[in-house]
Amino acid sequence: MNSFSDIARLLVLNTDSYKTSHWLQYPPGTRHVFSYIEARGGALSHTVFFGLQALLKEYFTRPVTLDDLALAGEVCAAHGVPFNRDGWLHIVQAHGGRLPLRIRAVPEGTVAPVNHALVTVENTDPASGWLTSYVETALLRVWYPTTVASQGLATRRLIGDALARTGDPAGLPFKLHDFGARGVSSMESAMLGGMAHLVNFQGTDTMTALLGARLYYGEPMAGFSIPAAEHSTITAWGRDGELAAYRNMLRQFGKPGALLAVVSDSYDLDAAVSRLWGGALRDEVIASGATVVIRPDSGDPTNIVLRTVQALDASFGSDVNVKGCKVLRHVRVIQGDGITHASIGSILAALESAGYSADNVAFGQGGALLQQVNRDTMGFAMKASAVQVDGRWRDVFKAPVTDPAKRSKAGRLTLMRRGDVFATVRLDAPGYLEARSQGATEVMRTVFEDGRLLVDDSFAAIRARVTGG
Repeated sequence: MNSFSDIARLLVLNTDSYKTSHWLQYPPGTRHVFSYIEARGGALSHTVFFGLQALLKEYFTRPVTLDDLALAGEVCAAHGVPFNRDGWLHIVQAHGGRLPLRIRAVPEGTVAPVNHALVTVENTDPASGWLTSYVETALLRVWYPTTVASQGLATRRLIGDALARTGDPAGLPFKLHDFGARGVSSMESAMLGGMAHLVNFQGTDTMTALLGARLYYGEPMAGFSIPAAEHSTITAWGRDGELAAYRNMLRQFGKPGALLAVVSDSYDLDAAVSRLWGGALRDEVIASGATVVIRPDSGDPTNIVLRTVQALDASFGSDVNVKGCKVLRHVRVIQGDGITHASIGSILAALESAGYSADNVAFGQGGALLQQVNRDTMGFAMKASAVQVDGRWRDVFKAPVTDPAKRSKAGRLTLMRRGDVFATVRLDAPGYLEARSQGATEVMRTVFEDGRLLVDDSFAAIRARVTGG
């Protein structure tokens, strides 16, 4: 191994240590294991399923090799756990190293209530029943992009409702901008989380998300940005040069129809807005034909955004739109500090109460967008629900009396839909045929089988499922 990518693609060790011994723990005669993934609930009522295709392409389609087995055996022996070399050797010899698994899943971009099966996994080779749960560690990481996408939809709906009341809904795709790349734990997190953000919105500064959408979903350009200042580029001019720094931004990027964003709280935000942007530079802003987006970056978000909008209104004026709300001329505001779902709602409510349209503001979100989530945010879990032993299927489930919420589902499962109603049903129960006879359709489809990806969705198709477009 010469790099992290060599480690990441070593699927035989992309698991938890204790799983290496599980092939010895199943009942004798176990030939098939069937498992499912669900979000059991938590912060949100609905999931936006996303990210499985990227994980499958990156980690599940590369054949396992004899060299992989040699390394895994060495690591497990030194680590103090057994390694199922014969089981993996069978996969290499009988399947060319391709995983004998069938993975079914709802289409990415599907918006479904929590507590429903989103993915099912089962082995296709009766000699590899142990493999289904072995891949849980790698496969369950779909929780991360799905959680980010789900939170993004909640925010999209919040802003969309405000625009429907006060402004132009056409601007919704650019109302939440991803500033999260530096605030996550890894480049891969930035890519996966950044892509998940982009299924709901089109504004981003996370470049790796653009590359991920291109690589895994065939999207030439998934998101967009604009020239923007940071504190270093403004304060490099010195406090006495603040006006010159702003004027430089206008001269470099202020073209007709252009957008540029300028952080303006380096020293005194109120003075910068009223005396510099609204005073010394007012005529230059108007003459440029550009829209200048002022970024206040400190203070209470609700108070500071409203105060900034009101000060800009006093200097540049506003128009009243068809919904009776004021829209600033020549300028806008983006708030990128302290942004959460709750603060967005508070800011929008304050603007609306003061008679201003949501058109006047956009939001930038960093760590809260991509990093302040975990597997428990939406209660993600992968559980075995059925095993075949000596040719007979039996239910597998847990029902802990100490936490009834953790009771798992039993049987071989799929997800059905009729209109807006979803139902997780057993494939081997009368309810499945009954649902079909009543017009319900099966949401799940086979996306991966025996080492090969069977579905390759475009980013545009996924977005359309989320937004209804």
